[in-house]
Amino acid sequence: MNGITGITTHSVTSFSSSSPVLLLLLLDSDSPALTRSGLTLFLSLLNCFSFPLSGFYLFPSFNLIAIFNFFLRGKSKGHITMKALILVGGFGTRLRPLTLSFPKPLVDFANKPMILHQIEALKAIGVSEVVLAINYQPEVMLNFLKDFEEKLGIKITCSQETEPLGTAGPLALARDKLIDESGEPFFVLNSDVISEYPLKEMIEFHKSHGGEASIMVTKVDEPSKYGVVVMEEKTGKVEKFVEKPKLFVGNKINAGIYLLNPSVLDRIELRPTSIEKEVFPKIAAEEKLYAMVLPGFWMDIGQPKDYITGLRLYLDSLRKKSSPKLASGAHIVGNVIVDETAKIGEGCLIGPDVAIGPGCIVESGVRLSRCTVMRGVRIKKHACVSSSIIGWHSTVGQWARVENMTILGEDVHVCDEIYTNGGVILPHKEIKSSILKPEIVM
Repeated sequence: MNGITGITTHSVTSFSSSSPVLLLLLLDSDSPALTRSGLTLFLSLLNCFSFPLSGFYLFPSFNLIAIFNFFLRGKSKGHITMKALILVGGFGTRLRPLTLSFPKPLVDFANKPMILHQIEALKAIGVSEVVLAINYQPEVMLNFLKDFEEKLGIKITCSQETEPLGTAGPLALARDKLIDESGEPFFVLNSDVISEYPLKEMIEFHKSHGGEASIMVTKVDEPSKYGVVVMEEKTGKVEKFVEKPKLFVGNKINAGIYLLNPSVLDRIELRPTSIEKEVFPKIAAEEKLYAMVLPGFWMDIGQPKDYITGLRLYLDSLRKKSSPKLASGAHIVGNVIVDETAKIGEGCLIGPDVAIGPGCIVESGVRLSRCTVMRGVRIKKHACVSSSIIGWHSTVGQWARVENMTILGEDVHVCDEIYTNGGVILPHKEIKSSILKPEIVM
């Protein structure tokens, strides 16, 4: 019971000192129907009279407003309102030709937009508002996410950049959207990151160390390719950052998920700024930055090769959880998800690591492995697709072979018996001759 949300009045005859009045106060934190101002106004009227209230007599000299304000403050301590900012970024050039049709966060991953994985995870731990830091097609983003905003019961807004502001500048731009009277920390996520999102555990970690900022780190096999986070193993306190070290200093890298106190915003100017290179090192130097090792899988899926790897890791995590989302049957090999509206013909072999989207038609004798088949795609008889992404409403012809990180944009049609080896094909094209080596088809 964290806030007053409804007042029901019974047997009210009149507002006078001699009339008995019985009021039932219903307390429920889930649906705040009365605001503090509305309640204050209501109680101001009551405070003008002298009458019994649930067995207690109230008199004009009794400061009922102060008592209830104190009550609300005390009760509201258990109710935490959190916000989050997702760094959406710009044009998504690394994931073209898919991003020529949709902004990168709306590109499907495992049968739903990339960004929806993050928004659902944030909603699950009580985040009430998500701010999208974006400089490309904000109207498309908001229109698309409007339905999900209503379904999930979470507020989604945009903070639009007029110029690229890096990874820290967008926080300064969205300052007024992120800070409120609660003083609670807020999440920052990179929209390219897919993981199990242990956000509840991150909140507990942040509270336990009492620092100013928490970052999530993940272990990698080849740390020399990345910026390495050097940290104390027991406490998680970050000591320093080393960019692409030649000598081994650690194997943990920034995972692109942060939990920051509002005071961090005072460190960021409204200009193009890197949070990783300019802000975090300063906080670490003051011994106020802590790192939590991310359990489970992690992948930056901002380019096709990593997208395919990320799908494998994601499906493997579903298998470990015995998720009902995974398909089963004689034609399924390994981890596969198939939308309930998709149709699969006889004699197919699907998997491992395949996602088949809504409205897809997979005809008889088709072989699919390590690939994503997006909404409305048709794979004709005896075609073979592996290690590739088939964009929305495309067609792969009979006996065609699509492999080696071939990416079909939206509405691409590969004719019968065509072979494509690593072709990157822009939207609305028809492929009538084979692509024997990786190339871009304009």
